[in-house]
Amino acid sequence: MEHITLLLGIVIVTALVFDFTNGFHDTANAMATTISTGALKPKTAVAMSAVLNLVGAFLSVEVAKTISGGLINEEGIRTEVIFAALVGAILWNLLTWLLGLPSSSSHALFGGLIGAAVMSAGWSSVNGSTVITKVLLPAVAAPVVAGLAAMLATRLTYRISRQAGEKATSKGYRAGQITSAGLVSLAHGTNDAQKTMGIITLALVTGGVLAPGSNPPLWVIVSAGIAIALGTYLGGWRIIRTMGKGLTDLAPPQGFAAQTSAATVILASSHLGFSLSTTQSCSGAVMGSGLGRKGGVVRWSTATRMFVAWGLTLPAAGLVGAGAEFLTKQGTWGIILTGALLIAGSAVIWTLSRRQPVTVDNVNDDHEPAGVVTTAIAAVTPPPAGPVAPADDLKTTIPGPDAEPARPATV
Repeated sequence: MEHITLLLGIVIVTALVFDFTNGFHDTANAMATTISTGALKPKTAVAMSAVLNLVGAFLSVEVAKTISGGLINEEGIRTEVIFAALVGAILWNLLTWLLGLPSSSSHALFGGLIGAAVMSAGWSSVNGSTVITKVLLPAVAAPVVAGLAAMLATRLTYRISRQAGEKATSKGYRAGQITSAGLVSLAHGTNDAQKTMGIITLALVTGGVLAPGSNPPLWVIVSAGIAIALGTYLGGWRIIRTMGKGLTDLAPPQGFAAQTSAATVILASSHLGFSLSTTQSCSGAVMGSGLGRKGGVVRWSTATRMFVAWGLTLPAAGLVGAGAEFLTKQGTWGIILTGALLIAGSAVIWTLSRRQPVTVDNVNDDHEPAGVVTTAIAAVTPPPAGPVAPADDLKTTIPGPDAEPARPATV
């Protein structure tokens, strides 16, 4: 086996940077509803999520094997292709984070990888059947399945607890939310950390360090787990606010139903090796829980922007990855220029984000008024039925002769 070269080392570091952005980009998946309902304080929530992301990274390698040995053909792929793919994925992650849109870090990575591979070796370098069965179909099915499950779970939850008082159930639902949020964090570490493991393993294969078809080495698993945990602890407050407050207003029963449904879908897909988007699963579950509550509404203006970002992720990251690969093919100066453009683009996005910063202090502020559809639905939704006053209280009081006459109100 060959030693790790300078270029391969740069690719590994860039992959861990992507893993870091994946962590703070997707923190909202696990903790947005827990933070928005007040079940956990923001800092406590992201710390808990970071630890469980790290633990989840050690639970499986099925998704990593799908990426390292299934998505593209390893033969003929150069190490520079991996670097170009990561450039496209990182820039798309940062751009959607700036806009507060919960797009898919997974699809950004897949798009960058496909675009760079096609630019390097043509369409034959991509395994189309794997892309369809383990990327595109789960992308469509995951939010729908998670949304329907969350909607049904929300309705069932309210039906079961309708005889109990709100005070009696709120504490239990908050505890359930914390548990289900931990499960989502564990699932996220299991699914998303493996994607970086797969990329690093693929880079090691292309560099001749590992044999084709190898599992990720232990040091790759550990480093990927630590990188995604650190990013998670940093907290992507912009996307947390969108997920927690921008899509719908959540009560603790809805948060519990949404997170439990999303975690079930993510863990099942990880076991099967489906590299789905945890962001899409959790977003679908949040919208489903909003629709599952009587009188609940979804802010479709925010949801529409999110859907557009989902649709653009693969092609946009693919185009950037292809452009980066075009530069890296030119030689050393092209690789240096690509790295410089990545650093410059990241710096510009960070500078723009400081104009209207979202922090732990304002993450639960409402940042967007309700749209026309949401306002209309809320206007025609009947108020919840209150207790009926006893017949003895339905009396008409006739003022006596000595009563002081009513005075006109002063404006």
